[in-house]
Order: sequence, then C-alpha cells, then structure tokens
Amino acid sequence: MEHDNHTLLVHISDERGGGWTTVAIDRATRACAVAQRDTQLDAATSACRALYSS
Repeated sequence: MEHDNHTLLVHISDERGGGWTTVAIDRATRACAVAQRDTQLDAATSACRALYSS
C-alpha cells in the first residue's frame, strides 16, 4: 500500500507470476478506480488516471 495526502494505492500481485492490480482511492471522496497491467507502475498510473480523469 502507498498513500499521500490525496490518494491511497493498494497493489495486488498476480499469484501466478507477472501482472498487477492496483486500486486507487481518493481520500476525500472515497471514489475508486481499478487497473490491471503487467507492471506495478503501469497499474498504478492507469488507476490514478482513471480516478482523476474528468
């Protein structure tokens, strides 16, 4: 798990090898987004973009 003043990130690795799932949660509103990618960084980036894109 990672966090800052605005966002919580929960990283879950694939049990069978490669791949990551990241749940991004906005701390103020509790809105969330989920992304699955091959790397942890790509999953986190995609989840944050999905959460804050509007």
